[in-house]
This record gives sequence, C-alpha cells and structure tokens, in this order.
Amino acid sequence: MLTRIKTTDRWPGPWLLLTLLLTLTGCSTMTIDDYADSAPELKIEEYFLGETIAWGMFQDRFGKVQKRFKVLMNGRMENNTLILDEDFIYTDGTQSKRIWTVTVPGNGRYEGTAHDIPGKAIGRSAGNAFNFKYQMRLPISGRDWVVTFDDWMFLQEDDVLLNVATMSKWGIRLGTLTVAFEKPSHNKTTDHVPQ
Repeated sequence: MLTRIKTTDRWPGPWLLLTLLLTLTGCSTMTIDDYADSAPELKIEEYFLGETIAWGMFQDRFGKVQKRFKVLMNGRMENNTLILDEDFIYTDGTQSKRIWTVTVPGNGRYEGTAHDIPGKAIGRSAGNAFNFKYQMRLPISGRDWVVTFDDWMFLQEDDVLLNVATMSKWGIRLGTLTVAFEKPSHNKTTDHVPQ
C-alpha cells in the first residue's frame, strides 16, 4: 500500500536525496590510468587471438543471479582489426552469437562494433586493465531495450582474465555481469608417470 507525504510532513532533506542519487548512479571514480603501472600487461588484440573460453553470470541490482552462461570465443587479426567470434551457451539451453570487430588505432585506444551495438564501443587499456564503454540492444519482454555497459577487464597471472561490467539505463544501475576468461591451453593436464 502506498502512503502519501502530507504537506505537513517534514521533507527528509538533501542528504537523503544525494544518497539515493549516488546509489542509483553508482558514482564510480575509477579511471584506466589508475592501472598504468600494473602487470601483467593486457593487450586484447593479443589475449583474444585463437581460442578463449569464458564462464559468466548476470546479477540484477539486488544481487540475485538471473543468468549463467559459457562463452566459446575465437579471435583473429586482420590488418589492424581484431575479429572476435563469440558463441554464448546459457544454462537454460538457449544460445546466442556476437561478432565483435575491434579496430586498434594505437596508444591504448580501441573502437568496436557488433550487430547489437548501436554506434561504437570505445575502449582504452593501460597496464593490466581494459575498459570498454558501449550501448547494447537487449531483447527484454518482447521489446529491444538499449542499455549502457561500463565494462572492465583485468589480466591476472596464468592468462586468467577477469571481467566485471555494470549495466545501466537512464543512469540507473540494472545489474552486474561477471565473467572469467581462460585460454584452453591452461585446461590441459599432463599425465604423471610413476617413477
């Protein structure tokens, strides 16, 4: 049941409004330059060459896991462009595909396009970090919604790449996407022969 605020009720003041606004927008002050001195160095045009496997999940703004998936990826370079073919396999049995075309102008800058990305994705890298900002068309309840992604990747040891992306619309955070990438060569185990 909704209750109305009476004109005699005291307004909670600007601090409550500021707290609500910061909660909705996320107010991140992280920049790519914060990671300039971190290692190992991440260059996505090198990391995503060949086969890559990823596992991920999407959590809504309340933290509840709404989707889990696996991604099979294959990347190749054509001139100064990374072509990244992604096949998504969801736990509910559905599948989807995205092909990224990412140009690499240099100086840690990137521009990407895909069929469900209106306009261009703008990327920057420094140290072990990569940040990709873009809008994406997502089918929700029979309609296409355009949502905004602030996508961060961090390269760890052993070629493990961790990805955390915030999804928002109209400045309101809708949820978080978490993905772990691994190169298939690190999945192989060697048989141990007894001495």
